Amino acid sequence: MNIRSVTVLFFLNFFVLISFAQKEEMRGLWVATAKNIDYPVSKYSKPEAQQKEFIELLELCKNVGINAVFVQVRPAADAFYDSPYEPWSEWLTGKQGKTPEPYWDPMKFMIEECKKRDIEFHAWVNPFRAVANINTADIADNHITKRKPEWFFTYDINTYFDPGIPEVREYLLKILEDIVARYDVDGVHFDDYFYPYPVRDAANNIIPVPDETTFKKYGKSFSDVRDWRRDNLNRFIADANKRMKNINPTIKFGIGPSGVWRNKGNDPDGSDTRGLAHYDWLYADVVKWLKNDWIDYVAPQIYWHIGHPSADFATLVQWWDNHTYGKHLYIGQGIYMAAPDAAFSSWKSTKELPNQLRYLRKFKNVDGVIFYKASALKQNPLGYNDSLRTELFAEAAITPKMEWLPELVAIDIANIDEVTTVIVADLQAPPAPSSITSVKVGKFYMLTWKAPRVSGKDFDDPAVSYNIYRFEGLYVGKLTKKSLIKKTTDTHFFINRNRFTLFKKHYTFVITATDKAGNESIVSESHTIRLKKI
Repeated sequence: MNIRSVTVLFFLNFFVLISFAQKEEMRGLWVATAKNIDYPVSKYSKPEAQQKEFIELLELCKNVGINAVFVQVRPAADAFYDSPYEPWSEWLTGKQGKTPEPYWDPMKFMIEECKKRDIEFHAWVNPFRAVANINTADIADNHITKRKPEWFFTYDINTYFDPGIPEVREYLLKILEDIVARYDVDGVHFDDYFYPYPVRDAANNIIPVPDETTFKKYGKSFSDVRDWRRDNLNRFIADANKRMKNINPTIKFGIGPSGVWRNKGNDPDGSDTRGLAHYDWLYADVVKWLKNDWIDYVAPQIYWHIGHPSADFATLVQWWDNHTYGKHLYIGQGIYMAAPDAAFSSWKSTKELPNQLRYLRKFKNVDGVIFYKASALKQNPLGYNDSLRTELFAEAAITPKMEWLPELVAIDIANIDEVTTVIVADLQAPPAPSSITSVKVGKFYMLTWKAPRVSGKDFDDPAVSYNIYRFEGLYVGKLTKKSLIKKTTDTHFFINRNRFTLFKKHYTFVITATDKAGNESIVSESHTIRLKKI
């Protein structure tokens, strides 16, 4: 290897080091489709109107700094996508089982529109809820509750899959495999619905879950039905993670449980709270799932204000920060709680949500937030969108990289002085873009580059987006959130000369590539432009 080849390798290693300075933060939004809570506004609207509505929501997300949406594509054993297993959702077409007219596949459309705007798309699935309201639901003839009635129990006004039946769990795993195999989703997400939330009868007694027959058949090795229920969910979560990642090893799988795992009054390792505990009442042991690497992140729904007497936001953020076990933690913030007529005075203040966001950013294991709900973001009753756009999310951020996702061996071939040099880049990231150039187009400069080539041992995982960094002068500085000016899926970018503050001055650009798992490449070669005002 000659001297120039050694020099190239040195600078590549240098840029690997500085590339890690980039800001990473989940800035997500839950988009609920059940009962048309968030989307679409009407189940009777035409596909063209529903498409326009979703695009407008994404434009709002881009405007305020949201970088991921969690869209409820399977709210109640139905589908907002073309499913071979379950009927079209009533909340999409007005009648369960009715195909959209004219035909379109909402999830495919949503994914495509998200990619255009560099927004991650996560398929939000409710695994065990089958009918949301037995008194009002429109149930299609081919709905699974009619084909396999023995798989279900009714609790209060809802019908649920019985998690204790092995065939039920297998059916649900097939649903997940189908989504991951046919759709280019960035992740799959479950919310807080597992076993049903407890309901009291007229005498104020908690109504028991009606799964006695299933327990007698399948739970003989358990003396306590509660431990058996938790084991059913443990099996399902472990299998879901394994089966989905056998299809797509880079898929992100996470849970959005209620904010309280266990209260300290019932468990010394619980939080200093007195709220409904997910472990005790919905039988979901999310902490166990984190410890066993069955999920990639947890997004607890901490929808209380700072200083709440029973479930203080600050107390719960601190508790979850201490119980991540190396996985990502995204705090679920209840932006829908903020309103001029809110029940608690704290939620009437324009300061509550910004203060929550500033507070959670103090913790080393908190990797971002997910807001609930999309309709509240659109209504913006207290004007907090301005705070997001101008201050809290003013500088761009990419979604956090998950270090434990599969490694790729990325090889870039460089011909230097007729000597072929094999450069092994970051084992978890694609190579950098190449052939950076620019050309004047009217009042713009168009910056262009070539996509990197990636060769993996078992599968290919090419770059899905590019990060453009800008520096004043002739040199490349640190890659920070301030120097990041654009994230795009294109291999070109238009630079408006009139938007630069200094003219007749040199600006230097470098570009990195990001793969589907959020792994960022080393930087490209630099490209310098001397801008002149028109």
